[in-house]
Amino acid sequence: MHDFRRLRVWQLSRELAAELGKVVQTFPRSDRGVIANQLRRSALSVPANISEGCGDDSRAETLRFLRMAVRSATETENHLVAAADAGFLRREVSDRFIERTVSIQKMLRALIQNLPK
Repeated sequence: MHDFRRLRVWQLSRELAAELGKVVQTFPRSDRGVIANQLRRSALSVPANISEGCGDDSRAETLRFLRMAVRSATETENHLVAAADAGFLRREVSDRFIERTVSIQKMLRALIQNLPK
């Protein structure tokens, strides 16, 4: 396809994953890393799937990986809600991260819709 590093959605998802990686380090030990690990893993999966999809010459494979990136972003959204519910994140902080995550989901869906045939 093309250089994934030029995609704004990849850049934003990479920034989000990096920020969330720092945030989860503040989660209490009582979490035993459960929500923290799931949140870190799902957030890192978004840019990883975008890059993997862009590395394939097959449109079908590119679409498959972009769809996985959408699912990983949705999973990240869920884990942010869970972190707020558990009291690990203030609701307003969680909501700001969720807003960014939903924006990434929308960008990915638009990319999927507009991917050249």
